Amino acid sequence: MSDLRDAALESKAWPFEEARRVLKRYEKAPPEKGYVLFETGYGPSGLPHIGTFGEVARTTMVRRAFEIISDIPTKLICFSDDLDGMRKVPGNVPNPEMLQDYLQKPLTSVPDPFGTHDSFGDHNNAMLRRFLDTFGFEYDFISSTEFYGSGQFDDVLRRCAERYDDIMKIMLKSLREERQQTYSIFLPIHPETGRVLYVPMKEVNAQDGTVTFDDEEGREWTLPVTGGNVKLQWKPDFGARWAALGVDFEMYGKDHSTNTPIYDGICRVLGEKAPEHFVYELFLDENGQKISKSSGNGVSIDEWLTYASSESLSYFMFQKPKTAKRLFFDVIPKAVDEYHQQLRAYPGQETAQRLANPVFHIHGHNVPPSNMVVPFGMLLNLASVSAAEEKDQLWGFIRRYAPDASPETHPDLDAAVGFAVRYYNDFVKPAKVYRAPDEQEREALLALRDQLAAYDGPVDDEALQSVVYAVGRDRFDPLRAWFKALYEVLLGASQGPRFGGFIALYGVEETVSLIDRALAGEFA
Repeated sequence: MSDLRDAALESKAWPFEEARRVLKRYEKAPPEKGYVLFETGYGPSGLPHIGTFGEVARTTMVRRAFEIISDIPTKLICFSDDLDGMRKVPGNVPNPEMLQDYLQKPLTSVPDPFGTHDSFGDHNNAMLRRFLDTFGFEYDFISSTEFYGSGQFDDVLRRCAERYDDIMKIMLKSLREERQQTYSIFLPIHPETGRVLYVPMKEVNAQDGTVTFDDEEGREWTLPVTGGNVKLQWKPDFGARWAALGVDFEMYGKDHSTNTPIYDGICRVLGEKAPEHFVYELFLDENGQKISKSSGNGVSIDEWLTYASSESLSYFMFQKPKTAKRLFFDVIPKAVDEYHQQLRAYPGQETAQRLANPVFHIHGHNVPPSNMVVPFGMLLNLASVSAAEEKDQLWGFIRRYAPDASPETHPDLDAAVGFAVRYYNDFVKPAKVYRAPDEQEREALLALRDQLAAYDGPVDDEALQSVVYAVGRDRFDPLRAWFKALYEVLLGASQGPRFGGFIALYGVEETVSLIDRALAGEFA
C-alpha cells in the first residue's frame, strides 16, 4: 500500500492532482468534523441529464484518489436545489399545461407531471438517485427543501442576516446598476401563495433574524430567515451551503467559473474556509450547443445505456474534463473501444501507468479483464453487412472467428453485440449511403475478389490485411483512397474497420459474395 500511495502522490492523473490539493488543506491538522466532504449539486428544474452523472462520476474519481493518499474518512453529498422556484415549464415533460399555474413555486411544491411522485422536485430527485444507485455511487442525498425546513441551515441563515451588508457588498459588485436597486440575498416564500418572491427587503433585522418586505400586492410581511420561510438567491446559497456543511471540494461547469470569487467570498464572510474547486468544460450537442436540462438536447443517461455500458460512459467522463467535448451518439462506439483497449493494457502496466489509466479511476483496485474479442466498431460493421436485426445473427460470425467465445463465457461481449445491433438499426442503417466504384476501384475490387476466392492461407487479421494492402498498394496513391473506396462501396460508410480483421470475422467467402453484389450494382 505504501508503494501505491507513493506513486499516487506523484501521479499526474487529474484526480490525483485534485486529491493532493484537498489533502493540503489538512497538512497541519485533520478536519474537526472528522471527515473530508466532497459535494456535488443538482438543479432539478429538468430531468437529470448526462452532465449531472459526469459531475458525480468525476467527483467520485477525486474522492477515490484522495482515499489512496490519505487515511482521513470521506463523504460525498449530492445536494438538490429543489427549493428553487420553477422559472419556466420544461419542454421535455408530459402534461406541460398543468404546470403553468405553478411558476415561481418551489419545485417540491409543483405537481409531478409524470404522476408518480408527490411533486416535480421529488420526481426529478428520484430520477437522479435511481441513476446514481444504478452506477453504484456512494453518496448522501440532501434536499434543499429539507435542509432549509428542518433547521440544519438555521445557524448560517442567522449569520447571513447578521453579516447581510458584507454579503451584499460582494453581490452588488457583480450586478448591473438597475438590478442593484432591488436585489437582496434573501428570497421570501410567500406565506399565502407559496411563491418564491424576488422583492427588495425593507429591513433585515440581524438581532431578531427576520426580514421585512412588501409582496407583489403591496402588503407588508415580516418573516424569520429560519425554518424554510426564506431561501437564499442561488449565488449566495452556493457559498452559504459550503459554510454550513464544511465542504472541502466541489466541481462545477465553466459557466459557473466567473462566480467562483463570489462563492468563496460569501463562504469566508460567514467564517468558513472556501473549498477547493475544479472547473470542467461543458458538453456540447451535435450542433455545438451547450447541453441543457430543460431542452433535453444531447444524449441522456438512459440513451447512452441503450447503446453501451455504463463503464464506457465513465471512461468518456474521465477523458480531458477541461476540454469542451461533443456529447452525441456518434461518440459512443469510440468510447467503448477505447475503454476496452485500456482494460487490455492494464495488466501489463507498472503502478505509475496503472494510476494514469482511466480504468483504475473507474474501477479502483478491481479492474476487470476485457472479453471483447471483437471491437465494438467491428461489430457495427458486421451488423451493417449482415443487416442484423437480432444478436444471434452476429454470434454466428463471432463463433467461427473465436470458437471459445459464447454469450455464457463472454457476457460483456454478448451485451456489446446487443448494443451494436441496436446502434446499427437506429443510427448506421438510416445513414448508409453506398456509391458505385469508378473504373480504377472496380478493377481493384475484382482483383481483391479473385485473390480472396483463391485464398488458402490462415484466416487471421494480419494475413488478410496483407492481401488487401497488396491489392491497393500498386493501384492507389495515397493508399487511404483504396480503403475509403472499400468502405463507401461495400459498407456504405465513409470510414470503417481494419479491413483484414473485417474479412476474418465476416468470412472470406462472404466477403467475395459482398464484392460480387457491390459490383453487380445491388447496393448503389
